[in-house]
Amino acid sequence: MIQANAASGMAVSDECKLKFLELKAKRNSRFIVFKIVDQAVVVDSIGGPQNTYDDFTKALPPNECRYAVFDFDFTTHENCQRSKIFFIAWSPDSAKVRQKMVYASSKDRFKRELDGIQVELQVTDPSEMSMDIIKARAY
Repeated sequence: MIQANAASGMAVSDECKLKFLELKAKRNSRFIVFKIVDQAVVVDSIGGPQNTYDDFTKALPPNECRYAVFDFDFTTHENCQRSKIFFIAWSPDSAKVRQKMVYASSKDRFKRELDGIQVELQVTDPSEMSMDIIKARAY
């Protein structure tokens, strides 16, 4: 239980909030990947506006947990351009149990710091965030 208490006091770096606000307002990045380092959430990597969803999925480490936001642009059935910001909690089965616990216990607090999340996905395997799933959740 000590990990959960320690994790609930997780700090969020100002850079996380700033980069998210820039993604939301200026659309100057396609995605941001966040990681927990020494009881704080920090920016791990950023994909520019030219980056694809494939680039985003490759930015998630296969054996470690991460939080991520992805700005998904799409065209509705009525031919309208739309965008939705996805929050993805990446927790692969191969990650260490303690790491999964820390990420799970800190997720809601971190997500509250990012105002403007429209869709949330909890993902343990790449197949759970295929482009088909992303499209289905966006519409």
